[in-house]
Amino acid sequence: MKTKFISYTLFILLLAACYKEVNRPVTVDFAYVLADSSHTVPITVNIANRTTGATGFKWTFEGGEPATSEYESPGAISFSQAGPHKITLEAWNDDMRSSKTIVLQLDSAVQVSFDAEVQVNDFSPVEVKLTNHTEGASSYNWTFQDGEPATANTAVPPMVTFTKPGPHIITLRVSNGGQTFTATKTINVKAPLLTDFTLNPGPFDDDYEAPLTAVLGGKSISYLTQQWQSTGGVLNSDTSSANTIYFANPGTYTVTLTNTNGKGTQSVNKTITVKANSHLRTITDVKLGISTAHADIGCFYSTRLRKIYRKNDDLTKDGKEIDLVFFGLGRTFTYNKFVSPDSSASYTFPAIPGATVTRFINKQEQCFCGVSFGVSDFDNIQNDAPLQALQLPVGATGGLQFDQTVLPRIILFQTADGRKGAIKIKDYVLEGNTAYIMADIKVQKYE
Repeated sequence: MKTKFISYTLFILLLAACYKEVNRPVTVDFAYVLADSSHTVPITVNIANRTTGATGFKWTFEGGEPATSEYESPGAISFSQAGPHKITLEAWNDDMRSSKTIVLQLDSAVQVSFDAEVQVNDFSPVEVKLTNHTEGASSYNWTFQDGEPATANTAVPPMVTFTKPGPHIITLRVSNGGQTFTATKTINVKAPLLTDFTLNPGPFDDDYEAPLTAVLGGKSISYLTQQWQSTGGVLNSDTSSANTIYFANPGTYTVTLTNTNGKGTQSVNKTITVKANSHLRTITDVKLGISTAHADIGCFYSTRLRKIYRKNDDLTKDGKEIDLVFFGLGRTFTYNKFVSPDSSASYTFPAIPGATVTRFINKQEQCFCGVSFGVSDFDNIQNDAPLQALQLPVGATGGLQFDQTVLPRIILFQTADGRKGAIKIKDYVLEGNTAYIMADIKVQKYE
């Protein structure tokens, strides 16, 4: 009996020793990798199991898809909701069981968006109302380029005012705690209201004498409506920016322009003084070439348009306006005369379309026509009365030529429409084939 007891005890001890050899430990460990390196949902998390000693596994993914798994390597898990998510792995073998839990913090999905609504209009100053449509953000950072205010850090932004003309960038940067998202919009600001204009006589009224048509040149900016007014005169339009005003009588007149743009009103006044009508047009420094200078300087002149015409000019329209033709035969001015436009072809010039007749007295000292009008008479003309008194007989020998020995020389003329005038040759300029005379002209107005 004693021998059997010893054998049984030995068996129990041997069995215990064997049991200690197969009691294997379980070490639970795992890691995760975010698929797109962000913490923003929706997101996929790849799980790597590093557990040792286990033969069984149970995964729990709080808020994940799938929510559980019994695979050793569960692969990719999807999360669609922000916030903390517990990932737990329980592992075991025949001898023991262990577990590990980690918390995965995921951030909200962010949709950053806002509206910028210009109030009233885009003329400076511009107020902009901002409406934030961003979703999923936890912090906000607004910047308003050249705006007032310049920055804000609230979800509901303030009203912003821009005064400087030009583009202005509004930037919204938001964060969900892990990532930053940005949206921008550009506000274009126009210049503030400015009211201004020019008031100048028209091209045929630069002597400021009545009747006078003045040109109103608009220089205003950033207006929506405008209104012209005048203490006298007749406006071509009371609202058009390109405008004229007619003054029939002498006097001092005020023209007022008032502009509005929905944010303000401005008025500007300008005055013009219209002189009494002298019925006299004074033209200075008229340059007319000898015949060989017709292509370069020109030999034809219109006293109404105050314009020189050259050889290659198209006279189809303006031919009828030409009333002076100067013919200088040579560069030394030994033979010169003003001739009627209708006889230009007889003096080496091309015929003038629609040519009219002008009578001249080129050489008063040999005219024998009872006309005497000297340099002092010319210089002292203040109105057309002295010219009205002139008589240019049709049969007078007014077509005589002259040379450069008399300087200044006064030449008298009468146009086809009955206007009388005088030319004062002030200089003979010797420049070879482009020699020319310099003259002043006083002539009755075309009215």
